[in-house]
Amino acid sequence: MILEIAKAKKFNEEFSVDADKSISHRCAIFSLLSEGENIIKNYLRAEDTLNSLEIAKSLGAKVEDEIDRIIITAPERIKEPDDVLYCGNSGTTIRIYMGLLAGVEGFFVLNGDKYLRKRPMKRVIAPLNEIGATIDARNNGNLAPVAIRGGELKHFSYKSRIASAQVKSAMILAALNTNGKSFYTEPFLSRDHTERMLKGMGADIKCKMENGEWKIEINPLKNKLNPLNIEVPNDPSSAFFFAVAAAITGSKAILKNLTLNPTRIESYKQLEKMGAKITYVLKEDKYEPLGDIIVEGQDLKAIEVSENIPWLIDELPALSMAMAVANGISRVKNAKELRVKESDRITAVVENLKKCGIDAKEYEDGYEIKGGCVKRAEIDSFGDHRIAMSFAVLGLISGMKIKDAECINTSFPNFFKLLEKITGFGIADAD
Repeated sequence: MILEIAKAKKFNEEFSVDADKSISHRCAIFSLLSEGENIIKNYLRAEDTLNSLEIAKSLGAKVEDEIDRIIITAPERIKEPDDVLYCGNSGTTIRIYMGLLAGVEGFFVLNGDKYLRKRPMKRVIAPLNEIGATIDARNNGNLAPVAIRGGELKHFSYKSRIASAQVKSAMILAALNTNGKSFYTEPFLSRDHTERMLKGMGADIKCKMENGEWKIEINPLKNKLNPLNIEVPNDPSSAFFFAVAAAITGSKAILKNLTLNPTRIESYKQLEKMGAKITYVLKEDKYEPLGDIIVEGQDLKAIEVSENIPWLIDELPALSMAMAVANGISRVKNAKELRVKESDRITAVVENLKKCGIDAKEYEDGYEIKGGCVKRAEIDSFGDHRIAMSFAVLGLISGMKIKDAECINTSFPNFFKLLEKITGFGIADAD
């Protein structure tokens, strides 16, 4: 599928994006640890998150879809499935389920699409095997399919060299199935939905900063957790595409009902540093802080992004589109994690910006972008939804063709409809 994006005029629009992907995944997965009915409103119905829900069903959960809510009732105990558990394109699904299933008696195989099967899994498999899990995979234990022989795990004290919400989540879930108190330390606080949600469900988890590191104490489960009763907030990562769209076209976007969790809005703070006018309107704070973000585009200036990288790793491709039109040379550093996402996003950003006439240089842990005049081009999404959507937004300035754009449906099926509010007419599928 080749997607045609048309040049757009200035706009003043409200956007209600899809529900938060990270929280939706966790609702499906964590419900398996609960007793009673988990009531989830505004669950994201995208390919990736629906795969997480289907896996919960395959593991014995009863799932009722009542249109305005999803009700998940966990089985008495997680059952061994009779088929492979399909994770689609979602690294979150495969990596977090690994942590859950490592301590569950049974045999489980997790697999995904052709892109997921190229992504590294050893970062999760290795620490899980260290605490007694039996997990193997292709390519010397690094690539899906992943085979798990679940069983008893040892309590642990693990110090991660990277700040990764997926690794952390897998290890926390494994810790809940161990025989004693466990500790997990990361060098910097990564996105903390797992800690917040599990604590809200009654898990005995304590978190604190200690000697400049984020330390989590996890006690094993004595009983099943309380069920969720949650309305999933809208996704600030998805909304950020329209924040950038407003910033680079001198427009105004009102982004509705987002989580304002500090670990999720760092990209907006960086866009603000570039010169965009941004207002945060807090409405409530129950499971997560919830509110609106208003973005008004103004002249943008170059910035250097080298801190709080775990808080904006997913939004860096979109932020790079703002860098492409900003005055000066922007730099991204300490972001080597970009190389192990749905694509090598460092290479994907740099190669595609060069096609658009923008001077960009690639480094091992980031890149350099000199703002300039964006030209219409045909770019390759590399099968990565965030690369496809980022360059669709950049195309609002010059027009753009995007190859392999069907990947957008895996995470943000409403993207096309919302983009049409800006362009004023339908998005063309040129293939």
